[in-house]
Amino acid sequence: MPANAHRPFGDQPEDRQDTVATGRAGHRGVLFAMCLSLVLVVASVSALNLALPDLAIDLSATNGSLTWIADGYTVALAALVLPLGAIGDRIGRRKVLVAGTVVFGLASLAASFADSTTTLVVWRVVMGLGAAMIMPGTLSTITAAFPPEQRGKGVATWSGFAAAGAILGMLAAGTLLEWFSWRSLFVTSAAVALVAAVAALLLSPDTRDEHPAPPDVSGAVCTAAGIGTLVFAIIEGNEQGWTEPAVIAALVVTVLAFTAYAWLGLRREHPLLDPALFGIRGFRAGAITVLVQFMAVFGFFFVGLQYLQLILGYSPLRAAAALVPVAVVVLPTSQATPHLVRRAGMKATMTVGLLLLSAGLFVISRLDVGSGYPPFLGGLVLAGFGIGLSGAVGTSAITGSLGRGQQGVASAMNDTTREVGSAVGIALMGSIYGSHYRSHLPDSLDRLPAATAEAARDSAAAGLHVADRLGARGTALADGVKSAFMDGLSASLTAVSVIVLAAAIGCLFRAPRTPPASDDGPRPPETG
Repeated sequence: MPANAHRPFGDQPEDRQDTVATGRAGHRGVLFAMCLSLVLVVASVSALNLALPDLAIDLSATNGSLTWIADGYTVALAALVLPLGAIGDRIGRRKVLVAGTVVFGLASLAASFADSTTTLVVWRVVMGLGAAMIMPGTLSTITAAFPPEQRGKGVATWSGFAAAGAILGMLAAGTLLEWFSWRSLFVTSAAVALVAAVAALLLSPDTRDEHPAPPDVSGAVCTAAGIGTLVFAIIEGNEQGWTEPAVIAALVVTVLAFTAYAWLGLRREHPLLDPALFGIRGFRAGAITVLVQFMAVFGFFFVGLQYLQLILGYSPLRAAAALVPVAVVVLPTSQATPHLVRRAGMKATMTVGLLLLSAGLFVISRLDVGSGYPPFLGGLVLAGFGIGLSGAVGTSAITGSLGRGQQGVASAMNDTTREVGSAVGIALMGSIYGSHYRSHLPDSLDRLPAATAEAARDSAAAGLHVADRLGARGTALADGVKSAFMDGLSASLTAVSVIVLAAAIGCLFRAPRTPPASDDGPRPPETG
């Protein structure tokens, strides 16, 4: 069992040690370097969503292919971030982070030359590997380098950039797509990776666990296999059918992998992530909160950006700018969360945050083709407040449940829940959207030439592109494609808003009222 696994967060004995040297730039320099690397990773999840309509046309990508292009990155990141966080604990977090930026940058540059969806998915997976090397070191370096009295603010800033970084990435992507092709996104990511590597080398300390546990290979294999096969089953289940042998096999492997992880983890002295940690109510509530928040946010980005571009006719830059209100709301809300937790308690803050997020998604799910931007903005602002509240308190609950020596694994767990949520959210919402879109296309589509009809079935972007080329004859097709798109949007957002609502109800009844920092000394895991 990991050292300090059951200590509540806050004033633990190891927290009273002198903080590690932070260099001439001090804590602000560390925060800048780590948030820059964080934004690089998070922006690469969201930025490509703006290019999905272009990819659908340029590479003849179907809805399923678009989902894999978006999710290949997040699946690799989610599957590998936990074991790579543990490696950073052993050999030095900055070393692994900088190596990750090199892998990320080279893969991103290679992706800019992709000429097929398969090639692009492969390079996106390699980028995800690099991101999994980068991500754990960002938060664990902050929590290890900052003194206890400043750690909450550092974590809140990190959490704010984790959410706002997605918007910053989309703004940069929208600007590039105004003048260049989708390939420019990958070239720019490679350049930012170089800058992030230099910033990390110059501004951040190389923290590590002074007493690392032996590597847990079986835990790494089980978690990677479970996450990868789960996402595969969700995407391909809607594409091929849930009774296909490959889908059934993936679901069986998912169950076996997670069962083996739990069984082996409870019997190992030093598991990669002790399953018993989920017996701590604060840790469990934080993990669930972060998981469903990112499931909702990145699933929403996948379909929401297509709404702005395909239904409202926004350019990529205008579509990205339309999401800026999220960042404007999230950052100050995240900064205020530690104060709110002290005043209202962790349970109340988590619950209200998730309720606001669910409400915002439900508002947007009620839109139709003629709704326009104002009601979309209303739902967006509601969701933004929910993201700011739930994200910061969820992250603090996870990282605070372990001592300083285990911050690599703690932050990797936080990152894992984020990326699993992102991967599952994109897969789930993309699949629900795709199946409803195809099933609600008009019957008149069958009277069109086979190639034209197939293009419209593949994606809404291709359908509207074909309709535009048909001139006046394409008006009916365009109307049908837009209507089918909105049916898919509504179904996918409704499903995820219900999941977030269920998580809010769970937090209301099962999350602790106050953060574990209010308790002193070690305590055993809670089973309630």
